Amino acid sequence: AMAAAAAGPFSLREVLDAFRRCVTEQREVLLEPYLSGWRGLIRFLQSLGAVFSFISKDAVAKVALLEGHQQQHGFVSLQSLVQHELAAGPAALRARSDSGCRTVLRLHRALRWLQLFLEGLRSGEPRTSVLCTDAYNASLAQHHPWVVRKAATVAFCALPSRDAFLEIMNVGSQEEAVAMLGEAIPYIGDVYSITQELFTQHKLLDLP
Repeated sequence: AMAAAAAGPFSLREVLDAFRRCVTEQREVLLEPYLSGWRGLIRFLQSLGAVFSFISKDAVAKVALLEGHQQQHGFVSLQSLVQHELAAGPAALRARSDSGCRTVLRLHRALRWLQLFLEGLRSGEPRTSVLCTDAYNASLAQHHPWVVRKAATVAFCALPSRDAFLEIMNVGSQEEAVAMLGEAIPYIGDVYSITQELFTQHKLLDLP
């Protein structure tokens, strides 16, 4: 049923539903809904055309990599993945470019950018290029080389209007889209802050 649902047009509801299921009572982040939420966010980015391809292509690769780790080791949560990889020792972890931790960190940084951007869309600022650039500068930009930053900021100038974004979210009227953003953003924010805490605790925020 999931695959059939995913084949249709993007709807913000799929992101909301996935991130809502992400966090357990023990504040663990479940990998299956986390990856589902990311697949929804990728579909959102792809529905905006080429502007975001530099982020969506990378996210597609990272999600596939994480799915592989999840299937191979049967990780249920982000916490179990981190514990498993830390057991090998920090040096071994830093040496691996395809580790689950490094992969999650890359998605984590992009999630912050999307969270800030969605908050901006919800706020009512009509200039999406400004919103997107501000969100990018406050999050992903510091991790990107200058060439990518330059290309990104140029690309953001070609973004559709706020109205078009709310329409792409495919949840009814603009009011309904804004209301659903209001519902979804705290769940995304929750997943972000738990991950941030976990990675800070284990000193993983600067994995190369």
